[in-house]
Amino acid sequence: MHVSQALDIINNYKPNQVETLADLLPMELIKDAYELTDTVTLRKRKLTLESMAWLLAGMAIYNDKSMADIVNMLDIVDRSGKPFVAPSALTQRRKNLGESAAKALFKCTQRHWFEHAKLPNWNRLTLLSVDGVLWRTEDTNDNAEAFAKPTNRDGKETQYPQLRMVCQMELSSHLITGSAFDCYTVNEMTLAEQLIETTPDNSLTLFDKGFYSLGLLQEWSAKGVNRHWLIPMKKGLNYEVVQTLGRQDKLIKLKSNPQARKKWPTLEREVVVRLITRVKNGKSYDVLTSMTDPMLYPKSDIVGLYGYRWEIELGYREQKQYMLGNRLTLRSRLPELVKQELWGILLTVLH
Repeated sequence: MHVSQALDIINNYKPNQVETLADLLPMELIKDAYELTDTVTLRKRKLTLESMAWLLAGMAIYNDKSMADIVNMLDIVDRSGKPFVAPSALTQRRKNLGESAAKALFKCTQRHWFEHAKLPNWNRLTLLSVDGVLWRTEDTNDNAEAFAKPTNRDGKETQYPQLRMVCQMELSSHLITGSAFDCYTVNEMTLAEQLIETTPDNSLTLFDKGFYSLGLLQEWSAKGVNRHWLIPMKKGLNYEVVQTLGRQDKLIKLKSNPQARKKWPTLEREVVVRLITRVKNGKSYDVLTSMTDPMLYPKSDIVGLYGYRWEIELGYREQKQYMLGNRLTLRSRLPELVKQELWGILLTVLH
């Protein structure tokens, strides 16, 4: 199937009726997620576990509303059935829940939707892309210490702390399949390493050239079955031609350096990859890929593939512009709750 066809296919899996958050976050998924963490002690608290999960989703959906309004809009009640109208207590309830429970809920829900979604594929591979984005947090001392403030050209700190996020996204549905985030000073390459273990088999991940690392790319393929990658070739990269597969289609040999092999112990001294060149309007564009078999992955199918990576940009735009209403600053004032809020946002993107 051509990429243009795949991207035109809408995810056909949708619940028959979606009227409440409970339809999108079933009790069974919430229970499974919380059992993976130490949040079972919250069952003795005033606010139920499912209410806390729905609250996190509501914070993303109704981002322009106060916490009190969100509680009222979602009709959140305590265990006795009375309206839970004490927003001052919500911060403590969120602290009790922690980040790990929100992360586990995202992973359980992501796995459920990914397994049930009827996603199109390209040459029997799921199309994925990885990219980074920055989030701005409330300007508190705790957030500034945890996430750091960028500096401008004059060396002065910006007004708001920021944290860096890297996401992996399925390109036809914009379904987030994995995410990692940390302090602003942590680079995207480091965060991308955390996505290796969760990358699905039988997939093709499109990278920006800023993610080029021979160790990262080889590990990406080695950690699963039929996991491939595609990335623009950096200018000035040295290589040796091993075999010419066709016009502007070659197998090449890349050499790793001692520093890379120290960081990636399984990285070989020489790695064979495929180099494909596309000429458009008289300009050449080179891409590297792990798809070295020209019979399984013809050059004609690959040449236009990287152009569809912009789908992940649309996915990020959905997160920030449409869901957050262009409100660039997260509402949480404590680092752990900032991370919890982000998992809630990612959780909501799944639906």
